[in-house]
Amino acid sequence: MKKAALRNIYKEKRNELSTAERNKLDDLLLIQFQKSEIPFIQSLLSFWPIEEHKEPDTHLFTDYLEFRNPELTIAYPRTDFMLDEMIAVTVHPETDFIKNEYNIYEPAEGDVLPADEIDLILVPLLAVDKKGYRVGYGKGFYDKFLPSCKKECLKIGFSYFEPVDEITDKDQFDVPLELCITPHDIYVF
Repeated sequence: MKKAALRNIYKEKRNELSTAERNKLDDLLLIQFQKSEIPFIQSLLSFWPIEEHKEPDTHLFTDYLEFRNPELTIAYPRTDFMLDEMIAVTVHPETDFIKNEYNIYEPAEGDVLPADEIDLILVPLLAVDKKGYRVGYGKGFYDKFLPSCKKECLKIGFSYFEPVDEITDKDQFDVPLELCITPHDIYVF
């Protein structure tokens, strides 16, 4: 199935979920994530879930990783929509987040964490296929950013839904995930 069709289908599927259903699914995602064999990491690029898009609660996964390693360097993306670029900005408990013009919370300040120093990235998605390719929101920020990361960087997505068989219109710039966590399974690609 093509990205545009999958984007529409999975936006609608998410919109049909009640808050109670999402809370339960988030708990199941966290349980599966805790079961996965995530190596010890020093640095993480997370993202703030967009409530209007009913994204999985990434704060749960970030907090779990920080619990495992209190010295973890945590960063969040800051995007430049004029240049179509994204950078990783380090955060701490007192960091202020501001909502940009696209309703995405980004750190107001912080140091840039070079892409080649990131050990694990939580990658947003709407749908994923059985080879680890994902459908995002269509801007390509992550597909432009991920190639600059070190080869060993672990890319993980979280989905309320199981993978589709295949995204038929992926291109040479699409970067697959290594793992996708769903409420009932862990997919390794």
